[in-house]
Amino acid sequence: MNEIVLLGRDRKVLEIPQAMWLQHLTEVPQHSQARLSFMTADHQQIRYFVVKELVNRQEPIEPGLISEQLRLPLERVRIILEELEDRLFFLVRNERGAVSWAYPVTVMTTPHRLIFSSGERLYAA
Repeated sequence: MNEIVLLGRDRKVLEIPQAMWLQHLTEVPQHSQARLSFMTADHQQIRYFVVKELVNRQEPIEPGLISEQLRLPLERVRIILEELEDRLFFLVRNERGAVSWAYPVTVMTTPHRLIFSSGERLYAA
């Protein structure tokens, strides 16, 4: 008996051979590493900061706050936010340039509610 994996794509369910799926999984680490190679320590620091602060503050995070709290030049913060939004879609900024969505959380209303063990409530991105 050939084993298959069911894979959801849009509104369709595809059947693929298990061997093909397992081969795909072996390639994930190299693919992820290549996609993340542009990120510097500043990129990672900003990304972690905005996720944490969205949960803590429950409102969009302004670039000025990021700059001040992380002691990074404001223009550097803006460039990094743009790169994180454009290159990997790690985050989304509102019309003022404030981060309102940083995977996996958002202050925007979605059907997916989160309740953290510390009591904070937020939406899932």
